[in-house]
Amino acid sequence: MFKKPFNARAGAAKRKKKVRFHEQAKCRFCREKSTEVDYKDLGALTKLVTQQGKMFSRKRSGNCAKHQRSFKRAIKRARFLALIPYVA
Repeated sequence: MFKKPFNARAGAAKRKKKVRFHEQAKCRFCREKSTEVDYKDLGALTKLVTQQGKMFSRKRSGNCAKHQRSFKRAIKRARFLALIPYVA
């Protein structure tokens, strides 16, 4: 009978369990109970954009789907009105 060779890396990976920080259950806009993200609120918009001008993903920003879509529209409006640069 043929036995599979022992893989030390696989055994170690199974034993180690990484403890990850559990983020807030609700997105920042749900906690504030706002219905839509305002394009004039530059403080909130700049927190959700990288220094290069890219929008953070839902996973990275912690927004729910509804507010992420609203945030996307607000960013595009603010860029069109030259409140936020397209590329930094």
